[in-house]
Amino acid sequence: MVVWIALGTVLAHLATGWRYGFDRDELMALEDARHLAWGYVQYPPLTAFFGWFALRLFGTSLLGFRFFAAAAQALAVALTGFMASEIGGDKWAQITAALAAVPFCLGGGALMQYISFDYLCWVIVAFFITKIAATNEHATSTTEVNHGWLCVGLGMGLGMLAKYTMAFFVVGVVAGILLTPTRKYLKTPSLWLGVFIAWLIFLPNLLWQWKRNFISLEFLKFLHVRDVGEGLTDWFLLGQAKLTLLALPIALAGLWFCLFTRAGRKFRILGWMYVVPLALFLLLRGRDYYLAPAYPMLYAAGAVWIEQKIAAQKSKLENRKPQRFAKVIWVCLILDIFLAGAIALPIAPVNSTWWKFAAKVDTVLPEEIGWPEFVQAVAAVRDRLPSEERETVGILAGNYGEVGALNLYGEKHGLPQAISGVNSSWERGYGNSPQVLIVVGYSKDFLDQEFVSCQVAGKVWNNYNLLNEETIEDPDIFVCRALRSSWPQFWQRARRFA
Repeated sequence: MVVWIALGTVLAHLATGWRYGFDRDELMALEDARHLAWGYVQYPPLTAFFGWFALRLFGTSLLGFRFFAAAAQALAVALTGFMASEIGGDKWAQITAALAAVPFCLGGGALMQYISFDYLCWVIVAFFITKIAATNEHATSTTEVNHGWLCVGLGMGLGMLAKYTMAFFVVGVVAGILLTPTRKYLKTPSLWLGVFIAWLIFLPNLLWQWKRNFISLEFLKFLHVRDVGEGLTDWFLLGQAKLTLLALPIALAGLWFCLFTRAGRKFRILGWMYVVPLALFLLLRGRDYYLAPAYPMLYAAGAVWIEQKIAAQKSKLENRKPQRFAKVIWVCLILDIFLAGAIALPIAPVNSTWWKFAAKVDTVLPEEIGWPEFVQAVAAVRDRLPSEERETVGILAGNYGEVGALNLYGEKHGLPQAISGVNSSWERGYGNSPQVLIVVGYSKDFLDQEFVSCQVAGKVWNNYNLLNEETIEDPDIFVCRALRSSWPQFWQRARRFA
């Protein structure tokens, strides 16, 4: 049943993922996938690698590009159910844990984004630590335990290649090892071999960062200042309720089981693996969804604890109240799944009441609309240029969604490859130093300082007259001529984070 639930989420994504279009962040991943590297300014390389693989298998198919994200989330759902089994849960606990994990899976697997793979890596680490903790307490050198620590190291290493927040989970694991009976494994070579594997996997990205003076730390500082300034970190604890929905009591039960019950003594480490990242994110003011990957292990532990309580009550009572309670839990979790699907999956008719509600909750939905029309608008500006300029014109994009869209859809319009000063696109340079530029995503004030002549030649639009980042922020399309300085000097000033 756990496997079927997981496969059901993949089918849900395949059935709905073709609607709307590429999201802004997906266009960034797609552009980076065409320029494979051991790192990028805005994130580690794992997402771009899966993007590259998807392009080789499926081309630029929207469904194909999203497949690996959906598969990663489905695997996380399955591992959540299997964790319940390792903790001692029977069929009900396994299914309950898997159902509790589905709502985030529907959102996390809907788009090709680093969140999908980061989430899976946390769950892999938690699953194998659960497996280690569940083994005989005196069997510190069994083959199963040896393999477990190697897999923990693998999960941590891949996690650091997916999203750097894995470092917070690693701190939680270390604290859990030191503060629980699991510390006996510090004497086993397998644990340290796991540490070595994690470092070995992460090393290429670390060297990439070192060669660039750890540019991603500068980017993350920019991102954190922006998030705090915009109030995106203000409601971190309340955000945990939004992430878990009606499964929150199960997560709290899991935390109680791991930290405070005698039956959960072997799994104390899981409690610390949640509490420590929670405290760090709260102290450092992280976004609420950063902690989302820590909940599957609590769902598994909570489902087992509740199952044990229900079994104990059934042995004492002759009525059916415990069985009814178990069914009520499933009803609540299924309601969660329908609610999450209605908001996170691209199924609401655009501009309908349903759409407007979903877009307020899931703010990425509007960013999946209008990219082909955006490229058409740029192509129309190019087509109106004098013939001698059409052949040599360049295109400068101000954000990663724009450069990704232009290089995805621009070929069929005969557009040149777009350049951009944003994030890792800046490293790829400015090509042949074009003298005439079509510019999108920059303010007129900036352009007037950099060019002798800059005129508005078009405007961004979409078929739904929908307000999103493209139509609200710097929607004008400019034609600019005659740089006031050299291209190398201008390129330094064009650099930006986003």
